[in-house]
Parts: sequence; C-alpha cells; structure tokens
Amino acid sequence: MKAEKTAILFRGLEFNYGPASPFSLEGLTLEIPGCAVTALLGPNGSGKTTMLHLLMGLLRPKVGTISLYGRVRDKYPARDLRQLIGFVPQEEEIPFDLSLLEYVLLGRAPHLGLLELPGERDREIAGEAIDTTGLSSLRFRSVPSMSGGERQMASIARALAQGTEILLLDEPTSHLDIANTRRVLDLMRLLSRKEKTIIFTTHDPNAAASIADYVVLLREGIVLNAGPLRSVLTSRNLSMTYGTEVQVLDMTERPVVLVP
Repeated sequence: MKAEKTAILFRGLEFNYGPASPFSLEGLTLEIPGCAVTALLGPNGSGKTTMLHLLMGLLRPKVGTISLYGRVRDKYPARDLRQLIGFVPQEEEIPFDLSLLEYVLLGRAPHLGLLELPGERDREIAGEAIDTTGLSSLRFRSVPSMSGGERQMASIARALAQGTEILLLDEPTSHLDIANTRRVLDLMRLLSRKEKTIIFTTHDPNAAASIADYVVLLREGIVLNAGPLRSVLTSRNLSMTYGTEVQVLDMTERPVVLVP
C-alpha cells in the first residue's frame, strides 16, 4: 500500500481528564497518512480511544490543534465533519428493533436535510454497504438478534454508508472469534485499497501486524514510536511498549509477534 500525503496532523496536543485522573497527553505531535491503514497500538489505558475521541471532537484538547487534509478540524462545519469521518465504536447500544437495512440507512443522516427521508439513492448506497460487509442475506434481519460478529459488521456497514474518506474503528476485533476477526481485518484491507484512510485501535500486536501499513505505539499517553509497520514493529519497541519481553519474527509477508 502506497500511502498518500498526510491526512491527519496532531500538533502540540495536550489533554487530560481532570486533576483526579493520572492520564494525560502532553505535546503530542503526530502525522497519519492518507489512503493507508494505521494502527494505534498499546496496552489498555495508553490513550488510543482518547485520540479517536479527540479526532472526532467528542473531547477537546487543552492546547494544540488537529488538522484534516491541511485544514484545522475546528474550521469544519459539523455537517462536513460527519461527511468526512465515520466511526465504529467497540460496542453500540441499539435501542430500537431496527432491521439491518434500517440501521445502515442511519449512516446517510449527514447527507440528508432536516426531516428529509432517505431516497432511492440512499437505499442503494446502504445496500452496497451491506453487500460489501457480506451481510446481504441478513438485510431484513433484526440487528439486536444478530451475533456479535454480525453486529460488528453491521456497525461497519452503517459507517460505510456515510461515504466518508476517514474511517475510525475502536478495538474492532476485541470481542470477536478468530473467523470474525479475519473477516473484519480483511474488510479493512479492502477499504484501504478503495482509497479510504483507516485508523483502528488495538492492544493486539498481531492484529496490527496482519493489516497495518503504519503503526503508532502508545504507552501512558506518550507516543513511543510511529512510522511504517516494519520499522516500528520490532521486538525492542514492543517490549518497551508493553513492559514485558516480546519477540517479533520477521516473516516474508508480515511479521508475527510472540509473547514468551
């Protein structure tokens, strides 16, 4: 995968949750390339999800800026941001008994006017998103009745229906079995080939190793290392990130990470 120019730039970012919290980001400066898969990798509590929430504007930094394609994020109208960034959370509460098609159509909301109902083109886009995620046979199935893996793919389909250039996924494989983990990772790779900028958080080095083009190593709110996969995913770097011995085997296609 050949990445394009910088899609996202964190510049001099500082953030904390308040005086009672030991967690903080201090002086974070980081470039994330476009049209590539970037993994934010680190142990629990390292700041991965916080970075996604800052990027989306759900949290606001004390100091510093976040730029998207050279434009400071705060300069984007809210509607434009929703058309630019899609988000798949770890888990999503679905309060209504929606069918898969109805649920995926929610992703079209940023493209509709106030009180405007989805039109034929919106339904086509939602159908294409469902097909891309391999859920065609479940189009009219109730989302709450689906398995965990199916619901995760449904969340991705909803985000795809937004038609965004940037897709954020928070621990997308953390609750999945091996088969569904592979489906999600394969889909993320497919989307990057369609010139999407994919950013996902994970605490599993092998998930990053299997798909990422770029890796950001985080520990306690500090970026320890960032860059192309093979230059960053080394035994030394991962051992420092996780505070335990980690071994990386340099295979022909992709590295494999072992924890003795």
